[in-house]
Amino acid sequence: MTLKMLVFEYRATEHDFFGKNKFSNYDIKFFDFSLNEDTVNELSEEDLNYTSIISVFINSTLTKEVIDKFKNLRVIATRSTGYDSINQKACVQRNIALLNVQNYGETAVAEFTMGLIVGIVRNIFSSVISIKKGDFTESSFVGRDLEKLTLGVVGTGAIGAAVCRLASAFGMKILAYDLIEKVELEEKYNVTFTTLDFLLRNSDVVTLHVPYTGNNYHMFAKHEFEIMKQNSYFINVARGEVVDLKYLKENLLNGKIRAAALDVVACNYNKDCENFSDNIEKSSLECLNNSKVVQELVQMPNVFVTPHIAYESQDAIDYILLKTFEGIQDFINGGSKNRVF
Repeated sequence: MTLKMLVFEYRATEHDFFGKNKFSNYDIKFFDFSLNEDTVNELSEEDLNYTSIISVFINSTLTKEVIDKFKNLRVIATRSTGYDSINQKACVQRNIALLNVQNYGETAVAEFTMGLIVGIVRNIFSSVISIKKGDFTESSFVGRDLEKLTLGVVGTGAIGAAVCRLASAFGMKILAYDLIEKVELEEKYNVTFTTLDFLLRNSDVVTLHVPYTGNNYHMFAKHEFEIMKQNSYFINVARGEVVDLKYLKENLLNGKIRAAALDVVACNYNKDCENFSDNIEKSSLECLNNSKVVQELVQMPNVFVTPHIAYESQDAIDYILLKTFEGIQDFINGGSKNRVF
């Protein structure tokens, strides 16, 4: 039996995987756009009536209205770990399985994190921008040796643990905060687990590697930024929702935080956000406010924003796709591998 499957947010970096791997039991249709309440109306009646499996990525929003458009849907496979943009209640009501991909890209994200740390501590990003503007002055780009600095790692799951491993190779002192302290990190990389307050007060560089649970919304806000070490550095490659950007901006302006590198923000910065008054009907007020702050942060000389690419190595992308299809096939065979519910 051939299963009809729709793949959304299909990107050029995924083409090779599907070229090398033939899925003879699947009738796969690809779409480069994300799936939401607007784009679902672009699908044909055949797609809506006969699709058994859909696969989405991080920009799709699957409300109950979207899910209910599919009459014979059995599986939603998100090519990500997070699934908060998918209406779980609607899936349960329809007995639709939700699959995700755990622990993907820990190497890619950890290496990217260390790249950001080296980039801002050694002023690499600032110096490149200066050269492009024709300014070859060297005196303003004095940095620090990483081995003289203390790194504070907030969240020591697969990615945070990988960051600890790499930071240890640089000779950094490592403080960590997590609900579960990991003895292996203490033994292998001389990591010291401590309270969040102690970590923030004593770290030269703070890097976030926590998932977004809903309960940790704005985990980093006024208090957390105010107690950070003077002239410290801030890195976020985790989730934008855990950081209150207005307080980050405030502490960048007053000099408490020397520089920040962000691969994620609560409201993704794009050209649509620049004309946010035109998008008032499609965006929440909070998102619009965040968008304005992001625009201001992007223009600051000590802030470096990247477009959510920390996980974007070809190896990580191939791994995500492999695990996605392993989960789907396992579900078809009656298993529960990679199944959220």
